[in-house]
Amino acid sequence: MGHGHGHGAAADDRRRLALALAVTALVAVVGAVGAVVTGSLALLADLGHVGTDVVALATALIASGLAARPPSRRRTFGLGRAEVLGAALNAVLLLGVTVWVAVEAVERIASPTDVPGAGLLVYGLVGLVGNLVSLAVLQRGGGGMNVRGAALHVLGDALGSVAVLVAAVVTLSTGWAYADTVASLVIVAILLPRTVGLLRETGHVLLEGTPAGIDVDDVHATLLEVEGVAEVHDLHVWSINDRSPAVSAHLVISDEGCATADCGEHGVLDRASTLLRDRFGLHHSTLQIEALEHADHEQACTPLPAAEGVRRP
Repeated sequence: MGHGHGHGAAADDRRRLALALAVTALVAVVGAVGAVVTGSLALLADLGHVGTDVVALATALIASGLAARPPSRRRTFGLGRAEVLGAALNAVLLLGVTVWVAVEAVERIASPTDVPGAGLLVYGLVGLVGNLVSLAVLQRGGGGMNVRGAALHVLGDALGSVAVLVAAVVTLSTGWAYADTVASLVIVAILLPRTVGLLRETGHVLLEGTPAGIDVDDVHATLLEVEGVAEVHDLHVWSINDRSPAVSAHLVISDEGCATADCGEHGVLDRASTLLRDRFGLHHSTLQIEALEHADHEQACTPLPAAEGVRRP
């Protein structure tokens, strides 16, 4: 039953992503027309954001389908990292758009361009409505990390559309020539932190860093709590994608002081796996058992570097 429910939730995620993609693509087309007609840098900045979100939603949709494929002999972990690669591509595209808009805005400060406020208002309003529809579709019924990440992109679009509308109102009411330029810089300020954060997150996963929210020292201490475990070494914690953390370790077992539980290989493995799953959400664990007399004591006693963490070999 749980397996079928998982497939149903994944299919629902794909349907919502597809609908949000269609709405966002329509908003991008309208925004492109508006940017050409009005010459607005704010609309152009927002269009760049919407364009990257079209790519982001398409990537999320494709990655969702790829991640659902089972592992194969060529790809024993499956294609779970497709989502991470897609997110990294989105971050690079978003960074390029952000830098380009910032440069254009600085140039327009020296020579402002007249932008029709009425046209800016109409196209900004269309963009905002489309973004809110996409956001409502993506947030309906929750969803996985892939869907929530796509929703975050669309939320940024909605904020960008608000900036465009504010610029339109200011232009219509005061005629201030810099309203459009200031709005484009606001959009840049919205984009930049998200872009840097996304790049940092994807880079951390691709470099097989420790997943967020998991302390390697805590994992080490927890494994030492397992009755029958005398030492722990070769401990590595990484993730395939943002939802699939994994751990591997060598556990040195000993019968000394072990009276209340089965301290054989199977007993220790069962208790260790259960603790890792319950305390840290580490459902994928690869644990190797070693006898105390055969353990590498020098390696077992070497502490983990506090700043560097651990990396998967």
